[in-house]
Amino acid sequence: MNLSSTLHHNIYGLACEPSLDVSDLKIGLRTSTEAGYTLVALLAIMTLLALFALAAAPSISQQALREREKEAIYRGEQVADAIRDYYLNRTTTLRVIGDQALPTSIEQLLEGIPVPGGSKNRQILRESAARDPLSSSGEWRFVRPRSEELMNFQRSVMIYAGNVIPTPQNPQLLQLQQFAAPPITSLVDPGTSDSAPGGESSGLDSSGPFVGVASRSRKNSVLYYYGIDRHDRWIFTPLFR
Repeated sequence: MNLSSTLHHNIYGLACEPSLDVSDLKIGLRTSTEAGYTLVALLAIMTLLALFALAAAPSISQQALREREKEAIYRGEQVADAIRDYYLNRTTTLRVIGDQALPTSIEQLLEGIPVPGGSKNRQILRESAARDPLSSSGEWRFVRPRSEELMNFQRSVMIYAGNVIPTPQNPQLLQLQQFAAPPITSLVDPGTSDSAPGGESSGLDSSGPFVGVASRSRKNSVLYYYGIDRHDRWIFTPLFR
C-alpha cells in the first residue's frame, strides 16, 4: 500500500486495528463466572456459620448459668456452715439459744469466732462466699426463723427425702431446728404470690437474726437443689444438713 492510500484510510477512519482474540474473551467470561460462584459459596458458608452460632448461643448461655449455679450452691453451703459454727460457738461460750445465738449480718460471719486462749478469731467464712454469684447486687437475701419461705423449703426437703425431715446429729443444732423450723403437718405447698420467674427481689432485708440465706435472683434454674428449680427458693441453712 502506498503512502496516499494510507492517508486516505486514516482520514476516513478506516485504519486497521489489531484483531481481538476470541479465546481471550472466553477466558474473561469464565473467570468472571467462577468469581461469582465463589462469592455465592462464601455467602452460603457465612450464612450456615451464622445459623450454627445462633443455635449454639442458648446452649452456651445455659452452660454459663449452670456454672454460676454450681458456684452459688458451693458458696451458699459455706454460708450455712458458717451460720452453724457461729451458732454453736455462741451457745457454747455464751450459753444463749434461739434468736440470740444467730447472726444478724454477714459481717459477723466474716469476723469469725474467738479461739479459746487465742488472740485472733477463727475464720468461718471466706470473702468470696459472702457474695451471691446469681444476683447483680451480689448480696445474699436473709431467711428468718419460722418464716413462710423456710417452711416451704422444709416441705421441699421432706418430699425430696421421702417424706422425712433430715435431723442434725448435734443436739444444739437439733434444738435450733425445732425452734426455727417447727414440724409441719402438710406437705402441700401453698405457693406464693410471686410465682412468675424473672428479675430480682428488691429492697433491704429487715434487721434481725437469720438462719439461712437465699439468692435474690427469681429466675428458673438449670440445676435442681432439693428438687427446687428456682434460684430464690434455694435456701442454704444448717437446719437440714
